[in-house]
Amino acid sequence: MIRAMNVKQLADHVEGVLSGDAAINIVDVANLNEARPGDISFFRDAKYAAQLHSTSASAVLVPAEWEHEVSAPAVIRVSDPSAAFMKICALFAPPAVRRSPGIDPTAVLGRDVTIGKNVYVGPWSVIEDQSVIGDGSVIEAQVFIGQRVVLGSDCHIYPQVSIREGCLLGDRVILHSGVRIGSDGYGYDPKIGPDGTITIEKIPQIGIVELGSDVEVGSNTTIDRARVGRTRIGHNTKIDNLVQIGHNVHVGDYSGIIAQAGVAGSTKIGAGCIIWAQAGLSGHLTVGDRAQVGPASGLTKDVPEGEFYLGTPAVTRREFGKTMLLPRSVDKLKIKIAELEARLASLES
Repeated sequence: MIRAMNVKQLADHVEGVLSGDAAINIVDVANLNEARPGDISFFRDAKYAAQLHSTSASAVLVPAEWEHEVSAPAVIRVSDPSAAFMKICALFAPPAVRRSPGIDPTAVLGRDVTIGKNVYVGPWSVIEDQSVIGDGSVIEAQVFIGQRVVLGSDCHIYPQVSIREGCLLGDRVILHSGVRIGSDGYGYDPKIGPDGTITIEKIPQIGIVELGSDVEVGSNTTIDRARVGRTRIGHNTKIDNLVQIGHNVHVGDYSGIIAQAGVAGSTKIGAGCIIWAQAGLSGHLTVGDRAQVGPASGLTKDVPEGEFYLGTPAVTRREFGKTMLLPRSVDKLKIKIAELEARLASLES
């Protein structure tokens, strides 16, 4: 972490083209609307142009082709302002928390637990019988890892995560606080007896959850274990906070599922898909590779490869656009009919 750099040094660091006062000292990073003198910010979206003109930042990163006025006394032009800003943020950020390998005395390890090299296990964590922890993994405080769990190398499990029995996690998996892996899926069998008495029997959920390598799961997301077999999340898939994944769901590689989305049991989501925030997917559906389900959409049918479905019930983007235009078309028709009625009345008189 650095205390200050001048604008010229930062411009050189991101290979940008500097105009304005090169000697200004920068002490922090900030968004355009929150920046103060001594801060550097960035701009890449024209809808924030008003903030660009009113910001108090001492320097701003802008696209290389940006030719309009900027209120900041120093401007750095780069090909990708967001990426350059991230590179500068790394200079000013406090050092990342590093855990020295070791097992806290308060941690509880069961029988036949295998701990790899350079592993950290934090206070009050529990690792049950026959579980395996891969080399270089970090298990923070108050984590529960059930029996026969296999955790790959270089994983990071944040506080108050639970990973239930038998689940398999690949390498470099990140689970943020409050994640629940392997809870029972929602399976019940209602029965009506001869006398009309209703009983609801729980269907055993005896499968597991399998996470591929480089999966990241956000806080308070739940991924249910399979009824039989496995609920699977593919390699490099990223799941946001507050997402619910039902039993026997399969998600392909390199997909993204955004906050408050819910995927019901046995639905198959392909590779390279995006499920946007608050979308709800019914069970036993198939979403093809590279397809998307839009924000707050309710999906009740399969989505072909590469399609973008929107609305409730969700339809193709083209159909959704037609639906949005329909009220405007009706208004135009009402005006036209009123004009025709007026002309007809005039002719009749």
